[in-house]
Order: sequence, then structure tokens, then C-alpha cells
Amino acid sequence: MKYTQYFLATRKRLDRAMIRDEWIQHVIDHPMRQKIQADGRIRRWAPIAQMHGMYLRVILLADGETVHNAFFDRSYKP
Repeated sequence: MKYTQYFLATRKRLDRAMIRDEWIQHVIDHPMRQKIQADGRIRRWAPIAQMHGMYLRVILLADGETVHNAFFDRSYKP
């Protein structure tokens, strides 16, 4: 996977360090929902079974490949 420098910096935070690459790849490959932002970035959500079904949001750049952000979205409602 490709990552932005922003993602690499925020991934060092305690609340994000535990997010596994395979979970990010799962969301990219099997999103339950997708939304294109006004700036062209792509938001994708999917539940992560190992985290009791919490939804991981992954934000990709407009190229659809580069991970810009990933976090558990507490406000997401399926």
C-alpha cells in the first residue's frame, strides 16, 4: 500500500497505532459504503470483526490507492 506523510505521522498516535494494515486493505477491497468527497478523496467504511464490528473509515486520495487516513468511526451508522 501507498501512504501519505500525513497518514504515517498520525499512525503514531496511540489510538491509531493498533490499526492493522490488513484491516485497511480489507476496507479498501470490501467497503460497505463509499463516498467521494468534494476534493476527490474517497471515503470507505467496513466493519472489523476483530474489533467487535466497529467501523473503520479509510480515506484514500483521488488515485484510489494512496491511504491518507484511517480511524475507527464512532459516529458511523450503517
